[in-house]
This record gives sequence, C-alpha cells and structure tokens, in this order.
Amino acid sequence: MPNTTLTILFLSLYVIAIIALGIWNRKSQNSENYFLASRQLPAWLLAITFIASWWGGGSAIDLVDHAHKNGLSSFWIYGVPVLIATALLFLFAKGIRNIGKISQPQLMEARYNSTVSLLLTVFIIVFMVIASAVQVIVIGKFFQAFFDMSYASGAVLGTLIVLVYSLFGGFKGVVLTDFLQFLFFLFTGLFLFYYSYTASGGMEAVKATAVANANEGYTSFFSNVADNLAYVITFGTSWMIQANIWQRISAAKKATDAKKMMVISFMAFIPLYLMVTYTGMFSSVMYDTVPESGIVPDMISKLPNPVMSAILFVGLSAAIMSTMDSLINTGALSLTVDVYKKYINPKASSKHQVRVARLSTFLMGAVALLIALKIKSVLTISWIGSDFLTSGAFVPLILGFLWARGTSKAATISMLFGLLFSSYNLFVALGVNLPVAWEIASASQAIIGVSISLLLFVSVSFLTKADTTGSKAFIKKANVLNR
Repeated sequence: MPNTTLTILFLSLYVIAIIALGIWNRKSQNSENYFLASRQLPAWLLAITFIASWWGGGSAIDLVDHAHKNGLSSFWIYGVPVLIATALLFLFAKGIRNIGKISQPQLMEARYNSTVSLLLTVFIIVFMVIASAVQVIVIGKFFQAFFDMSYASGAVLGTLIVLVYSLFGGFKGVVLTDFLQFLFFLFTGLFLFYYSYTASGGMEAVKATAVANANEGYTSFFSNVADNLAYVITFGTSWMIQANIWQRISAAKKATDAKKMMVISFMAFIPLYLMVTYTGMFSSVMYDTVPESGIVPDMISKLPNPVMSAILFVGLSAAIMSTMDSLINTGALSLTVDVYKKYINPKASSKHQVRVARLSTFLMGAVALLIALKIKSVLTISWIGSDFLTSGAFVPLILGFLWARGTSKAATISMLFGLLFSSYNLFVALGVNLPVAWEIASASQAIIGVSISLLLFVSVSFLTKADTTGSKAFIKKANVLNR
C-alpha cells in the first residue's frame, strides 16, 4: 500500500502525543486521584469522555456494516440503547454522585452488604474484560487491514499503545486523551459521512439501490424492529449500569454537573449515531457486499489522497482506543479498590495503591488481549458481556436507589441467579449441548433473565428482614426522586 509509510508516521506522532499526555498526568497521590481525578473535571469534559466511551469501535465499524445491509433500522442496534441508557442515567446521576463513593461496588456495599459488593465486583470485571476484548478485536482487524501484519500482531500493538498511556495517567490521563481522540474521530466521522454521501449520490441513489436489491423497508426507521429488541433491552439496561460510566458520574464536581453531563451526551448521541448509520446506508451504493476488513477501513484505505487516508486512519484508531482505555481503567478500578484494598491489603498506603492500580491496568489489558486472540466476533461477544450485567446486576442496582424494602439477601440471590443464567447461556452460545427453552441472544432471553431476577429480588425481600433504617438513609442521601 503506497501510503503505509505515511500512515505509520502519523500514527507514531499521535501515539507519542497521547503517551506524553499520560506521562504529564502521572502524578497520582491516591486511588481517588488516580481513578476520579480528584473530582475536579468540568461537566463538558466528562461528557466528551462519556461520548468517546460509547461512540467508539462498535459505532465506527460494526454499525456501518449493519446499516449497509439493513438500512436505517440499524440505528436500533446501538443508537437506541445508548439513548435509553443515557436518559435513565440522567434520572440516577444525582443519586450516584451524592453517595460519593469511588467505585460501584463501594456504593452497593453502602446500600446492601459486602457480599453484594463482591458479586458486583465479579460482574464488573467480567464485563470489562469482555468489552475490552471486543475493542482489541476491532483494532486488531483494523491494523491488519492497513498494515502488512497479522491480526495477532495488530491486536498486540493496539493493546500496548493503550496500556502505555493508561498506566501513567490514570483516569485523568484517560479523560484528556479521550478528548483528543474524540476530536480526531469526530473529524473522521464527518469526513466519511460527506465522502460517502457525495460518492454514492445521496439518498435517491440509496433508495434506488434498495429497490433494485428488493430490500424492502431499507429507509424505514421502524423496519424489522423486533429483530433488534434483544440489543435494545440487553444493551440499554446493561450500559445504564456500566461501571465506567458511573465512574465518570462519580468524578463530577457536584450532582448538577453529573446531570448536565448526561444532557450534553444525550443531545450529542442523536446526530452522531445517525451520521454513522447514514454512512453505512450511503455505502450500499458503493459496495455490493461488506469487505472482510469492514467498510470503513476499506473506504479509508482506498482514498486517493494519502495524507487524508493517514489522518482518517489515526482518527478511527483514536475512537477504538478511547473506548478500550475507558473499559480497562474501570476494570482496574474494581481490581484495585474492591479486591486488593478490601480483601488483600486493607492497610496499603496511597502510593502502594497507585502501583497496584497500574498493575491492575496491565492485567486487564493482558487478559482482554488473550480473549481477543481466541475469539473474533464483535456483536455476539458484546451481547454476552452485556447479558451478565442485565440479568445479574440491573435489578438490585436500580431498585437499591428506589425501594427501601429491598434486602441484602434478595440482592444476593438475584445476582447469583443472574450469574448462573448468563453463564449457562454463554456455554450454549459457545456450542455446549445444553437444553434451552428460549433462543440464545434473543429478546425473549433478555426478558426472561430480567423478569426472574426482578421476581426473586421482590419476593425474597418480602420474605426476609429488611434494614429499613440503613436503606432509607442511603436513599435519602442519594435523593434520586427529588429533582
């Protein structure tokens, strides 16, 4: 490829810049400083890192490919769940920030007990590792498409880049690099939208192509919505309780800033996800089928201008890495605060905790890389990771803010069910011959999981003794329902 050298040069300059940002922010005195930037970041900056966390590799590559095939209704796969999750987070942002804990398990221990906290830690680490692996898969395939290297080499290189700047800068380093990465990817997204629009001939050409291919409902937003309900339910509920997003809410200066962050993000997600969806629709005129490497990498690599191709490559790499660094940092937070400090070395000094945080960051990236080298499917793995949170943690987390009668035993039983239910479905998805009464990765599975979790939580709560004094104090401090 003639522009490979130029692309490597641009990528190298970008990597040097973000590593320099990480090193510049390496001085972390304690875990709160390392993971929450001492709660001194403004709402607009937190909103950008929030957007960068969700509008990342999946949107850049996977949604474009889905929209190429299924049209405007593909917005339901990623766009609708993100909007639902953001709207729900707006309602709970005040309560999350008012509790004032560093991590999500610490917050749940304040509401329930240490057993619930430990179970939630397990869910978070599993989810973050799986979600990080998805981004490793994306960057591995992306580097493979652009450079003369194997998928494994691309995955290793992309993971190492993220680990280097994440290890030094902690959360503040992640936020600052996310800001730079968001600007890069925003430019990439706008350019590809305009490029695909002009190259395809616009919506009239898209409609004509859909008619020629007998693709009914291609330009309808509500076409085949039922096929995407599993993603709406599972992604929407699990992303709403995603620990790396709660981490950003906890990092806000005050509760009003946390809510402001949600409003900014919600308004931004609508045009951003529509832009990506329409880019995929325009590409249906340019591509008969989706290339093996994906439409976006192929489109960028074939641009006639080598400078622009190199810049867009860096922009897309930035989007993928901004999502990966967020997930790895949050997983490391749980390992450090909720496992090491709580169960292994409660008396660890602040400096020692920072060293452990960096080791945890490395471990998260390493495990995600190992998974990505074995499994290469993006959407299925994303759904599996989200199913663990939806079935196991959604009900106890949300009702913990709203229902004082909910008990610790009920939360424990509900979460154990979710862990067993999701693990069972995971084994079936991986090919283990086990009986199931529902379709795997379907809306019915998601509804069954959440419904049984809710039923267990409510029924066991009424059958066990409640600490209403403690739970009412928690709910009063969160003050979710008082706007």
